Amino acid sequence: MSGPPPGQGPPRSMSVANVPPAGVPPHSAMPPAPSSVTSSTSAQSGPQSQQNLNQIVLEYLSKKGYVRTEAMLRKESEPLTAPAATNSASAQATDFGGTKYTKAFDLLRKYHDDNLEIYQPELRKLLWPIFVYSFLALVREYFTKDAEAFFASYKSLFEREHEEDIKMLSPIRLPTHVRESRIATMYMENRYRLTLTMMPFYNLIQFLESKMFEGGSTIQDMLREHLNIVTIERAAMAEKSIASILAGGHGDDDLPTEDEGIPGHAPGHPLTHRHDPDADASRVKLQLGPYPQDQELQEDVRATLQEEDSRNLPRPGQNSLVDEYDQRIKREPTDDVPSRDLVPLPPSLARDVSMEVQKVIEHRDRYKMEGRTGGVGPAASVTMFTFHNTYDSINCIDFSGDNKLVAAGMAESYIRVWSLDGSPLSSMVPDTVSQLSSSRRLVGHSGAVYAVSFSPSTVNPDSTGPPTESQYLLSCSEDSTIRLWSLETWTCLVAYRGHNSPVWDVQWGPLGHYFLTGSNDRTARLWATDHIESLRMYVGHDNDVDCVAFHPNNLYCFTGSCDKTVRMWHVSGGNCLRLFTGHPGHVTSLACSPDGKTLASADDTGTIMLWNLESGRRKKRMRGHGKGGIWSLSWSVESTVLVSAGADKTVRVWDALQETTESTFKTADGATGKADGAFTTKGASGTSGTTKKAAKESGVSADQISAFPTKDSPVYKAIFTRMNLVLAGGAYMPPKA
Repeated sequence: MSGPPPGQGPPRSMSVANVPPAGVPPHSAMPPAPSSVTSSTSAQSGPQSQQNLNQIVLEYLSKKGYVRTEAMLRKESEPLTAPAATNSASAQATDFGGTKYTKAFDLLRKYHDDNLEIYQPELRKLLWPIFVYSFLALVREYFTKDAEAFFASYKSLFEREHEEDIKMLSPIRLPTHVRESRIATMYMENRYRLTLTMMPFYNLIQFLESKMFEGGSTIQDMLREHLNIVTIERAAMAEKSIASILAGGHGDDDLPTEDEGIPGHAPGHPLTHRHDPDADASRVKLQLGPYPQDQELQEDVRATLQEEDSRNLPRPGQNSLVDEYDQRIKREPTDDVPSRDLVPLPPSLARDVSMEVQKVIEHRDRYKMEGRTGGVGPAASVTMFTFHNTYDSINCIDFSGDNKLVAAGMAESYIRVWSLDGSPLSSMVPDTVSQLSSSRRLVGHSGAVYAVSFSPSTVNPDSTGPPTESQYLLSCSEDSTIRLWSLETWTCLVAYRGHNSPVWDVQWGPLGHYFLTGSNDRTARLWATDHIESLRMYVGHDNDVDCVAFHPNNLYCFTGSCDKTVRMWHVSGGNCLRLFTGHPGHVTSLACSPDGKTLASADDTGTIMLWNLESGRRKKRMRGHGKGGIWSLSWSVESTVLVSAGADKTVRVWDALQETTESTFKTADGATGKADGAFTTKGASGTSGTTKKAAKESGVSADQISAFPTKDSPVYKAIFTRMNLVLAGGAYMPPKA
């Protein structure tokens, strides 16, 4: 292609599948096979008779299935059928196997290296799919040795971004392996989607046409057959604008674009070609408003709040509880609220009224974190609970919503529950044998316990009213089961079975009744306490589902996986609505903001991402944690502050609202990189670092408010209470001698 016609602007979008065939000379193509071969062919010239004979042999080989022999004969017969071809065309026809694809890949790679710096990040995205499809083409054409050599020569270029795919492609050697390999089949049955701006796309096409016999034709054939390139104007890509590049921000070159790659595969699109190849996930309208309360519950809550106001008059300048409740109802949008029919809940009870009343009280009296004032981030207090003498057996921790209990899942297959204030744990079942204790042991699993979750609860606003503490505890285990425990009788009520591999995570829905699990079998499942079988199964990840989370309105849920992606699902519909890609490591923790607009996700490299749910785009990236995994994320009530904790033995507080810009930084060892925000080499405590620990700090983004280091205690859980106090828990791990 030579570009758009004179006097006309370039099209806004174009698929490379619509590019006309490259300018190969007509005489180099195989002539059509004769409709019949009779004795009259003997009257034709020698070359024509040879052509008919070749055609007969080719048809015979094709019928018998001798694919490789047929391909070799076609290659050898091309010079005979095209005597007028130029010397260069003949040379191109004789290129096959490793020579053909190595020449083409080296041509594209050299074109990328020699191009302008502002276009290299876009052109670099072409190298991976061309590498994959070249390798698979060599395997399918039985060039086994050439395929091995090609793969070994270039795989190092992609091991950082595509480590998992490289591992799964490396054993492939024969066409049967291609058909049996899930990853190879996925690439062969789908078009690899890429987005390029106009100028590098047209320049690439012109370059390939000028290098037809040096590998350009091979590249164009692969682009036409296996890739779907969409062209857009540079102005539409703010992060790739020339102005931002000249200003020093080169964009997230080390992160894949959210909507590129193989459909349904990381990085890729959440919908496969079997459903809707042209669908754009970010165009799916979401209902992110709060779950609507039924009218009867609202009236009961308002009446109870009026009684509470009459007993305890508000202080001067303080809203009454009824006013606080009415303001919250008025702030809720009416056009963004999901229907109660989509995710039905049981009828409201007196317990639900008491819980809503307490939530209003806590919302009014909380410590407010509105945002930065005078450039200083809002302060957060952290209460740390440390478990001693556990001998590295604790796998998970959770705190109850009424701030009275903490539970830990053990590697020895049991669960231990403690009261935070040391008071004895009572039981509805009379127990005359043992004395009352401040802890209880729950035994029933036959494998390590990987996650525990308390049912929703609040502090009881009225000691004479219905109890509002946690009634149940969920746990999941290596034994592939999920168990529901009663905290009133300290017994197992139900064992849920459905996953066929270890279950890594379990989370209650924000309103109770429903819960979500993620498993080693690459699926997540939705359950209800009144059903023994799962209600929905969410399938799409290429690896383990390590963590799960609910949207605050109960209509959506999220799953994070070892395939380095996060997916957003419709709870009742079961379809994937958003696919978030860009994490450099396995996703280890998720948390949705209380306002329902932002998702936070973290991985095992110490990176935290914030995502805009409506647009499906990344808002920013936050760094400061060390490697090993961020195991817990939690939002403040106002959705302005995020707290995180993990294997680096720190609890960190982040400003979710602060805008950050791309900047180049140098790490302590002199390496350069790109990341959001300004970077420092301060230690975990925030003081200027001269110690070895501070020297190893890879960089802390400017939106970190504070960091709280522990004394050799990895932090398993950190949560904001409804009063905006942070509770954290971890197990003391004495350093090895």
